[in-house]
Amino acid sequence: MHRLTFDGLQIRPDQVWGGIRLVPLVRDEPITSLRLHPSGFPVDDSFDAYEPYCCYTPHGLTAEWTDDGTAVPALGTALRMPARTVRKSRRPATKLERRTRVHFVPHQTALEAFLPLTFRVPSIAWQEWSTRAFRRGLPRQDDPRYSGFDVEGLADALRIFELHPGQCGVLVYVADALASAIVTPHPDDYRALHPTLIEDGFGELIWRYAHLYDASPDFRPHLDASTIDTIADLRTAMDAALQEWADFHQHVMAAGLLDAEYVFTADYQMDRYTLRRFRPHFIPGRETHVGEAITDDEGRLAYLRTFRLSETQSRRGRLLRTLSDHDWNLEATAAAMGLVLPALIARIDAAGYGTLLRQDVIDHFRAKKRTP
Repeated sequence: MHRLTFDGLQIRPDQVWGGIRLVPLVRDEPITSLRLHPSGFPVDDSFDAYEPYCCYTPHGLTAEWTDDGTAVPALGTALRMPARTVRKSRRPATKLERRTRVHFVPHQTALEAFLPLTFRVPSIAWQEWSTRAFRRGLPRQDDPRYSGFDVEGLADALRIFELHPGQCGVLVYVADALASAIVTPHPDDYRALHPTLIEDGFGELIWRYAHLYDASPDFRPHLDASTIDTIADLRTAMDAALQEWADFHQHVMAAGLLDAEYVFTADYQMDRYTLRRFRPHFIPGRETHVGEAITDDEGRLAYLRTFRLSETQSRRGRLLRTLSDHDWNLEATAAAMGLVLPALIARIDAAGYGTLLRQDVIDHFRAKKRTP
């Protein structure tokens, strides 16, 4: 598996509000053996027999409060077995549960933490790297991010647009730049997550697009009336228009996501489902998406969550990829990048990873950089 596909999903006509374009994704058949963990549903929600083989908790969705009042996000989507007891309807949460658990969408606290999750830490104890690099892994970067409330028009679009029957996902475009994609196994899962999309975090690029471009073109199908004489002709023409729209969207609008090749890492398996994180090859000049996907044993996409990286994050990803490809050996990495060693260390420091180097090493090169 090197590319993402929307097999088993149908791309429905989009809905446009200002610069926001939402493209619904509808399943041919819902997946019932993998479902959103019950904690992800609203407290007052109720549902029929809920008996999946395993559940998933999206990246950062559920946070528990610590004793000092700090919210702790769940980093990385988790696969888990459901509770032994199957409840036909959820009981109202107690006051204690309401105080100790909060729900928020994955991007809100974890966007800056996701990229390091797709790279392994140094596997060889090179003398230049500190013990922190081995014990704690890569640090999170506090890149500028904006809530969905700051993205012009997104709140209105999510509130006004209708959900399609059987809708299990959506592609979110801002000024026709693909900002994020979400796919869920079941329509009920998507309905539970849909209101939380407004709390998503977006990079500066998407925020700027929302303010610079206040309208996106409305792609309306044009049917040739001269070829339509009966209801059957009209149905055939509409089916052709729907297929043309789906092909256009998959091969043009979402090409940056679907045509790219990815590196899939950190496999976790439960029952017939496999959770993978993925990252691109960070080719300069191309849009970059990272995310997580859950597939079944036949390779069918059950769950997808993507994050659009900024150019700064992409440059950081290229640096991490080259370091990882050369087992974090500084000399080998510098040679591969065509740099001298001090220039590579300066680049690592500028990317925010200088704290991973031993203090005497980074102090030495910082001092040399300040020396005229």
